Amino acid sequence: MTARSAIALAAAASLSLSGCGAPLLKLPAGPGAPATDTAGALAETVGRCQSLQTLTAEVAVSGTAKGHRLRGRLTAGVAAPASARLEAVAPFGQPLFIFVATGDDATLLLPRDGRALEHARPEDVLDAIAGVPFGPADLRATITGCPSEVPDRADARAFGDRWRVVAAGSSELYLNREGAAAPWRLVAVIGGGGRRWRAEYRDFKQDLPRQIHVMSVGSSDFDLQLALSQVNVNVRLGADAFRVTVPDSVTRITIDEPRHSGPLARQPEAGDGR
Repeated sequence: MTARSAIALAAAASLSLSGCGAPLLKLPAGPGAPATDTAGALAETVGRCQSLQTLTAEVAVSGTAKGHRLRGRLTAGVAAPASARLEAVAPFGQPLFIFVATGDDATLLLPRDGRALEHARPEDVLDAIAGVPFGPADLRATITGCPSEVPDRADARAFGDRWRVVAAGSSELYLNREGAAAPWRLVAVIGGGGRRWRAEYRDFKQDLPRQIHVMSVGSSDFDLQLALSQVNVNVRLGADAFRVTVPDSVTRITIDEPRHSGPLARQPEAGDGR
């Protein structure tokens, strides 16, 4: 198997778009009114995050990234504050890829191809193989529904009885409830730095979302549906869970290989001479 085909299989098993998912929420916009009950709403929605240190799950992913349709299954593990592990599950044998990251350091191992990318920026690696510029803190926030930055209650806005919008660093949290007696839920986040993204959360079980829709804002870079199952929280994940042993026999590659030869690179059109 060539490096290109291994990376193609890896990405195909990892990320995607859904044309048949639930429609996007209509989020409130505008200045709103000052919110005086934000403390209680945040306690119901992200208060659980104070005790959530780790999460593991099986993740079914479907959708598009950079115009390519992708579909597959992952096993995922995340830990506070910024550690992540993703394995692309194959029908049999070794995983198609193993991605581990802590802070700003990531390793991508392609076991079937005998190649590895070491000490790269996590967001660069995931962008190259799957079109999603997420670091481990973004992955953890997306999968758990726990913002990576502290919400600012002083700047919260109210939109009627059902919506509260709260800033959390560079992100905006959208809290919603179905009625006055219903619990508040974190149903959407708009975050990111230069490349903005939006996540929506549905199907809550034990205060954790099981259906997540995440997409790029202002571009068509990615539009993904994540379905979580086999969810476990606060299982012990030591530092070794976010490392991978790269054998000496493995060929080291640079970020240029998946970026320029992977499945999300521009494919030459017929007759353009490339």
